[in-house]
Amino acid sequence: MNNRLPPAWSKHIKSGPAPKAKGPILKPIVTQGNAQTRAQADDALLKQAYAHQQAKRLDEAQDLCLRVLARTPNHPLALYILGTLYLRYDDEMALRYLARAVGEEPKNPYYHLSLGEAYVKVSEYSPAIKHMQYALELQPGLVEALCALGRAYTQFDKPDLALPLFEKALKINRDHPKVRGGLASALAGLGRMDEAAVYLKEAIDRRIGVPAAYNDLVQMRKFTGEPEELQSILRELGNPKLDSEGSQLLHLAAGKVLNDLKRYGEAFDHFNKAKQVSGHQFDIDLYRRWIDSLIETFTPDFLAARAGYGNPSEVPVFVVGMPRSGTTLTEQICASHPDVHGAGELSKLRRVANAIGLKTSSAGYLKQPVMSITKDLSRTLSEEHLSYLSERAPAALRVVDKMPHNFEMIGLIGLLFPNARIIHCRRDAIDNCVSCFVQNFSEGHSYNTDLKTLGLYYREYDRLMRHWNEVFPGLIFENRYETLVDDQEAQSRRLIDYLGLPWDDACLRFFDRDGSVNTPSRWQVRQPIYKSSVKRWKNYENEIQPLIRSLGDLAEI
Repeated sequence: MNNRLPPAWSKHIKSGPAPKAKGPILKPIVTQGNAQTRAQADDALLKQAYAHQQAKRLDEAQDLCLRVLARTPNHPLALYILGTLYLRYDDEMALRYLARAVGEEPKNPYYHLSLGEAYVKVSEYSPAIKHMQYALELQPGLVEALCALGRAYTQFDKPDLALPLFEKALKINRDHPKVRGGLASALAGLGRMDEAAVYLKEAIDRRIGVPAAYNDLVQMRKFTGEPEELQSILRELGNPKLDSEGSQLLHLAAGKVLNDLKRYGEAFDHFNKAKQVSGHQFDIDLYRRWIDSLIETFTPDFLAARAGYGNPSEVPVFVVGMPRSGTTLTEQICASHPDVHGAGELSKLRRVANAIGLKTSSAGYLKQPVMSITKDLSRTLSEEHLSYLSERAPAALRVVDKMPHNFEMIGLIGLLFPNARIIHCRRDAIDNCVSCFVQNFSEGHSYNTDLKTLGLYYREYDRLMRHWNEVFPGLIFENRYETLVDDQEAQSRRLIDYLGLPWDDACLRFFDRDGSVNTPSRWQVRQPIYKSSVKRWKNYENEIQPLIRSLGDLAEI
């Protein structure tokens, strides 16, 4: 999205190509004068901003947009570019700037499209779909809008609505990089893995988004013999034109295949290289201080003084834990019950937390933002959240939000939904961390970049969960992964009983249920429960010693 150049550019940039990204940033042509001269100066700066954006010099691009807005506060193109830049790290600011761009130029389909994509990023699917549909009303053949709307429907658990959109896009532009991958994702979400694989192979044959296509393709099945794709992936890694993102995806794909083939040393070498090229870094000391603040703020006395806050609804169910701890499996079992809707990973609670200041960057200063939650505000926020859940499944007695990192938000959940169910998925610490390490996680999971930091992060997660269990005694149901795979029926019955619902045998055949699955676990949850992931870490025992050392007494060797 950040690299899209809207046709609106021609309205603002009157002549000449965008300048090359090299060289110093030009100063404004003028600071005063008539409107035409000022517009020309703005256009020159925005040309440079776009060139910097294309060259991934995003800070320079942002500075130039802000300079234009300082002089022309409602310049739509400056607002638009700035909104796409903020999508890197601040969803709320991105939404704000993109909404302003739409307000200034409401007939621009690209502005509506980007605003819709920003809403998808925060799991606000209804406004996202509305803006994308309007973009298509303005420009019916806009392939990017067709693909974006298809992706939104796929993530909104409506992949059947996504398929015709991608098929239409394929007829318009057979070589668009988003089309075949989108089709494959929608089909995979429906469990139609063989059909999905066909489109990914077509993308590879046509040299369209090759690294991503290979990485998606190898997730479709487990390999028992060396596939021809492995040598092709290794050849692609030798391509001198390969960028860091492509290299990361191909290393992960090679690692996945080699792991399936039990060539563990080679596999882990590729997983390590994938992490090295990602370039992500994580401040574990800042995170530790933030966990300290959460523990110091959400005390038993603090919570007791706020009894009666929020809404007593029993609809919300939060499945939390480390990623790769069994959260998707748990959601699928629960959502197989006819009275339960699995909503996937929702960003709504995180947005509320960010709005009141519960950000990692505010470590050490959490008491004031938390104290700002009055009884009336807690009710307003909870009712808004319930409306958001009802949009997804108005008849469901329980709606499951399986955002794993909501383990950080349990104090906030307690203020908003005192009767919510919270299912904590826990898994062998070493297995859990190794499973994280071999996945293609986003920059938001940068704790996952090296083994030592990953182990230290896990310790902070464990420390916080111990605190929540102390301040909310008996509230949180611990769903141990190893217990679940050892005796599926007994543990599934405990889960459904915890939800306060009568047992239904459909919960034993979760892998047969209809509906979309949009996490790295989507292949696994289409299978019956298997036990091969238990103590998987022993395959990599020599390679993961830094992780074992940083886990300390949490490592069950």
